[in-house]
Amino acid sequence: MTHDAYVGRTEQREDRLDDRLIRGMAATLGLPQPEILPPLWHWMLFQDWVMPEGIGPDGHPKRGGFLPPVHDLPRRMWAGGRVGFTGVALRAGDQVRRTSTILSVAEKAGGSGRLVFVTVKHVVEGPRGIAIEEEQDIVYRGAEGAAVKAADPAPAWPDAMTRQVLPDPVMLFRYSALTGNGHRIHYDHPYVTGVEGYPGLVVHGPLQATLMAALAQETAPGLRLARFAFRGKRPCFDGRALDVLARRDGMKVTLETRDDTGATCMQAEAELVPASA
Repeated sequence: MTHDAYVGRTEQREDRLDDRLIRGMAATLGLPQPEILPPLWHWMLFQDWVMPEGIGPDGHPKRGGFLPPVHDLPRRMWAGGRVGFTGVALRAGDQVRRTSTILSVAEKAGGSGRLVFVTVKHVVEGPRGIAIEEEQDIVYRGAEGAAVKAADPAPAWPDAMTRQVLPDPVMLFRYSALTGNGHRIHYDHPYVTGVEGYPGLVVHGPLQATLMAALAQETAPGLRLARFAFRGKRPCFDGRALDVLARRDGMKVTLETRDDTGATCMQAEAELVPASA
């Protein structure tokens, strides 16, 4: 089966938004427990747990199933995405359904060799209607060393709202557990340094996106997030301060995460609307 044959493939999953998940994420991020699920916390849902024999060497489920296998490119990561929020709330106890469709499979040449990008659309529906429409970009790459090249500090944002976090192994482990993410680069130090060639545990891209989405809302009390788009630029690692920056211009917010060298790790754009919209 060719990779292109996967385009248009769909699947549905159902789940329940458990109060324990919400309490766990709030504790992991150091926040009070919310009544309504905050933006991007839905990534705790629809987890893919497989039997031990179904786990690949990187901790992900072995290739196959819904996504194209891309067997010759063993590294798989979440590169970015675009998320739309309809304003329909999700609450603890809700039964939820996700309908997923593979939109595209594209092969490209990158600085580290051949890459395959897969874009998947997800529609998340709760008891009050469709809450989230999302496009997720997944990238497959070869097993070549993941050398992290030095990058110049990004230009200063003197007018930005800034929050600083210090991701540590406990935070990364807890986020992995809450989202059902078995990728070993986030919690297995010997693996991430000895096999994948990174200098430390990698901070999850979705965790960075979640922190940016929260800051986008913090810039404008009384408004809510309508759209959020993010893309990874370079990895960041545990034990190193991570700055989350937001600049608001009317109903739009530009965001970045930056490591302790000032280099940009992730970029995002958010659109706000009145909370009643």
